[in-house]
Amino acid sequence: MKRYNITVNGKAYDVAVEELDAGAAPSAAPAAAAAPAPAAAPAAPAAAPVADGTKVTAPMPGTILDIKVAVGDTVASGQAICVLEAMKMENDVNAPCAGKVLSINTTKGSAVETGTVLAVIG
Repeated sequence: MKRYNITVNGKAYDVAVEELDAGAAPSAAPAAAAAPAPAAAPAAPAAAPVADGTKVTAPMPGTILDIKVAVGDTVASGQAICVLEAMKMENDVNAPCAGKVLSINTTKGSAVETGTVLAVIG
């Protein structure tokens, strides 16, 4: 058995893998057992509630083409907050919850990375 620490979507897993010979049949027991291990710095999900509100983050790297709301606007869950261009396609970044826009943390024309906070809804 070999043990590995694997991180998937910001969550660390301790995995044990059994190495088989080329001619051996696999055993009935599972080859890998995943158990959560403490992660050094887990990544925040796209709609992570914070003390001040809910963060709206970029789902992928790209360029902000348009911002469709302003600070103080009331938004519904699923309403477009901004337009993100990625790989020559325009993608709406939608509000994960209903509420009031507390802040806009980006500008038109800005290049953003995955996980960049675009706005906060409270």
